[in-house]
Amino acid sequence: MIAVSIPAAEAQAAARGPDRAHTVFQVEVLCNGRRHTVAKRYSEFQALHKRIKKTCKVPDFPPRHVPNWMPKVLEQRRQGLELYIQGVLYHNEELPQDVLDFLKLRCCQQDPKASSSLSASCPPSQRPVVGFCSDPYAQPPGTQPLPNTILSGVLQGLYLPSRGTPGQAAP
Repeated sequence: MIAVSIPAAEAQAAARGPDRAHTVFQVEVLCNGRRHTVAKRYSEFQALHKRIKKTCKVPDFPPRHVPNWMPKVLEQRRQGLELYIQGVLYHNEELPQDVLDFLKLRCCQQDPKASSSLSASCPPSQRPVVGFCSDPYAQPPGTQPLPNTILSGVLQGLYLPSRGTPGQAAP
């Protein structure tokens, strides 16, 4: 399973001068439990879109906005590109090699059976972010080498009846 997000966009000054500055989007890719980050410019997303739009299902590509240095516009562009790349992954079981190369993946393919039924039925913007294979609090005793003192204290504080408050005389 492949999951992609774009958590940040950074304005970078060009070496040739301030008039050649550009924005770099940090694309986080999670594939089969391995996470890596790829830096991409808007023009690289646009080139990918032009290459794959005739061979696979793609959502609408976010338009180029001017001026691109305003924080609100950068955030809108970041969100648009994130939804675009998530839409490409969501709508295509077999990803073209161009998409795999763009995300710097060797042979990771979408496996719709690997994702939960909730993830498969939701559009990319409504997929769960965190999922647990098992309840992290319901472990058999003795599975950890040291007791989790903080967890024990919190659970005791929440579920054990109080014996009175400090400073209060016992009846």
